[in-house]
Amino acid sequence: MNILVTGGAGFIGSNFLNLYVSRYGEHKFINLDKLTYAANPLNLNDIEGLPNYQFARADLTDYNQVDAVFSKYNPDLVFHFAAESHVDRSILGPAAFIQSNIIGTFNLLEACRKHWPKDNDAQGSAKTKAHTSSTSPTDDSADCGYQNPHGKLFIHVSTDEVYGSLGLEGLFTETTPYNPSSPYSASKAASDHLVNAYYRTYGLPAVITNCSNNYGPYQFPEKLIPLMIINALKEEVLPVYGKGENVRDWLFVEDHCPALWAVAEKGSPGQTYNIGGNCERRNIDIVNKICENLACELNKNQNNYTKLITFVPDRPGHDLRYAIDASKIKEQLGWQPAESFESGLKKTIRWYLDNQEWVENVLSGIYKDWIETNYGKRG
Repeated sequence: MNILVTGGAGFIGSNFLNLYVSRYGEHKFINLDKLTYAANPLNLNDIEGLPNYQFARADLTDYNQVDAVFSKYNPDLVFHFAAESHVDRSILGPAAFIQSNIIGTFNLLEACRKHWPKDNDAQGSAKTKAHTSSTSPTDDSADCGYQNPHGKLFIHVSTDEVYGSLGLEGLFTETTPYNPSSPYSASKAASDHLVNAYYRTYGLPAVITNCSNNYGPYQFPEKLIPLMIINALKEEVLPVYGKGENVRDWLFVEDHCPALWAVAEKGSPGQTYNIGGNCERRNIDIVNKICENLACELNKNQNNYTKLITFVPDRPGHDLRYAIDASKIKEQLGWQPAESFESGLKKTIRWYLDNQEWVENVLSGIYKDWIETNYGKRG
């Protein structure tokens, strides 16, 4: 197969490629990436020279560029990771999120619709179901009779943030109504609805996954866990929003990738699968656990790090709690996370300690110079 991975130089995409390019030499993997600030081709050093890996620099917001990639590589599977994903950035500058996450997804869906073979019976069945059903499309659409004879599938990687905020109890399921709070989550909700619409209207073989907070190797240090690790190592302030009581369900990125592969192998077009780590933690507990682990790894007093914790004003629209019910993907596709939060965090901290050159390249911006030398000026 030809497997197109969008955003493959980013955090989750690069972990996915590093895991599967070398494992499945019979498949060709094409990494389509614009190379924005959070993309780093150095994440892919281990696979860059492999014969089944190709890089295509393209901007998803430019349909002609997307169409050219489809014409050249004729992908069978699309794993759509590419997105602007940082909530704080979306609050300060929402326009980039609308362009990347909505228009970019639209262009990708249009390219699939143009290049993938049509199945009129499947399209008619999907349309009929769309007109007769009054429930959530992600709940009943697998019953629409669509069987993809061509082996094509679009896997849209989304977020649990589209569901909004939970109270102190309850879990997000695949039928939880959408209620996004930030420009980021609203843009992802819109892209989810587009994917559902293309499945229902055109019979486009597509699956949506909504995952909880990822963490692990190669994560850009604007996100909570790498930011706390790096700041602690530099003995700089560890900023925590509000009182640190916001709760997230944490998913180790190397658990997320096999879940997505299971969706590609066994998932049903038209379905949504929630992917969670079964690891609810308050933000302040995460930061304290990072301080504890660093102290243990470096044989230092934990107070050296905990004294750096500084509470800062909460961000606007900060959701209180996310928590995912991942029973559907476990029962239907046989996936469940292998790592506990404790084991995944230890692996993550160890990776950042062992890869200080990568950290310094990102913090100093050297990786940007490397990109301009090898790929030209970034978009």
